[in-house]
Amino acid sequence: MTDTPTVDPLILEAVKRASVAWIDASGVEYALWCLWSDGALLVVCGEGEQNDPGFTPQGTCRVRMRGDHGGRIVGFGATVHPIEPGTPQWDELVPSLASKRLNSSGGDTAAQWAAKNTVWRLVPDAVPDQAGTALPATSLAAEPRPNSATRPARRPYRLHRVKKRSLRRWWPLVSGLESSPRRRRR
Repeated sequence: MTDTPTVDPLILEAVKRASVAWIDASGVEYALWCLWSDGALLVVCGEGEQNDPGFTPQGTCRVRMRGDHGGRIVGFGATVHPIEPGTPQWDELVPSLASKRLNSSGGDTAAQWAAKNTVWRLVPDAVPDQAGTALPATSLAAEPRPNSATRPARRPYRLHRVKKRSLRRWWPLVSGLESSPRRRRR
């Protein structure tokens, strides 16, 4: 369909298996649902779908792919292109993307995307910038972003008061003495 550069085999294998990619277009990484098709990642952003991470037409973004256990496999740059509704590219790619969409709201998903959302095509660079020994050695864990869903944790409610046991009764056994100076009567 379009002239795509030869993609590194590691990138190709990672994006074919993944359904989520970590994408950074504006300084913050977002986990976005995606689909590999026709030599590019397809991503839907907009109302009722995923948040737009700051894509601009013909802009660039950073894409990070992770493995099954959360470890980073490869990182690469990508060029961002919007897919316009009504074009031959839209007619070819969007129906396959809509069929892979889980939990869709029903009806014609492609028509809803044409009216309210933007479908982006992320064409990867030919060579990854992070792969193998070039992967960072640190965890790269980021602080959670603040949102309205968080609240301070409360102490758990206790139905009965739990009494602390005295160590005095058990002290001789703990300290290694064989007999206790104070014995309990039975």
